[in-house]
Amino acid sequence: MSEQQNVQAIKDAYAAFERGDVAAILAMLTDDVKWEMPGPAEIPYAGLRKGHAGAGEFFRRLSEADEVQVFEPRRFLADGNLVVAFGRYEARVKATGKIAKSDWVHVFEFRDGKVSSWREFYDSAEYAQAYR
Repeated sequence: MSEQQNVQAIKDAYAAFERGDVAAILAMLTDDVKWEMPGPAEIPYAGLRKGHAGAGEFFRRLSEADEVQVFEPRRFLADGNLVVAFGRYEARVKATGKIAKSDWVHVFEFRDGKVSSWREFYDSAEYAQAYR
């Protein structure tokens, strides 16, 4: 796929996330996808997961833990099979009622037209505090 097709695939995945269509997101992933959001144990969806089941678990835990207030992809850069997206996320932590917010960077790698890895960079300390 071209760089622009890869960027459009990520925009489509974000639109699916906003609709709550996890199945559409999973369909965009390789069977052996590596899905990683580093962070401390307080954040129930942080960690490394693999495959469709692992990515699906990430989205299940996220929806159980957070009530999304803002999900705003702002900019996309592409280089070959790599897409980097910059954005903003704010959520109410259901367990505490506190608001967690951070700018983020998502790094996607593509293989054979599908996402083979995803990693998020964000203010994990801000999020951990909201879970305490």
